[in-house]
Amino acid sequence: MIYISRKEHFNAAHKLYNPKWSEEKNQQIFGECSNANWHGHNFELIVTVRGKPSEETGFIIDLKELSKLIQEEIIEQLDHKNLNLDVEFMKGKMATIEVLVQEIWNILAPAINQLSSNGELFKLTLTETKSQFVEYCGNDRGYDTKSIGSGQDLDL
Repeated sequence: MIYISRKEHFNAAHKLYNPKWSEEKNQQIFGECSNANWHGHNFELIVTVRGKPSEETGFIIDLKELSKLIQEEIIEQLDHKNLNLDVEFMKGKMATIEVLVQEIWNILAPAINQLSSNGELFKLTLTETKSQFVEYCGNDRGYDTKSIGSGQDLDL
């Protein structure tokens, strides 16, 4: 099996805040990330596809087409947006990188399956800061992410 990756970037603002909690509890749990005036990051998204190269092209997936897909389906939705307010697929969800990476997966996995007959989405790496990133390899244990709480709606 071969793994090939494409790296993209976007900038976005968000706030970590649970409306069911008091201001004090939000501050205690989320600290400065619960700032009422939001805060932003320069995100890096690495999309890794695994598969076998096509005999005709030598590609697992055409990286130009993958980049176009990521730009249209993800970057255009997120870049210079407020994750809590402006991004439809994040409405009502906690704007953590753990939840965001799952939502990105839900969009990209089926789209990559349509784009490549030889490959499938293997892993997403979403970097929020130099020292903080998350890796997600899909719903590999058969759990519904909403039922385990990470993607549950919060009436935001």
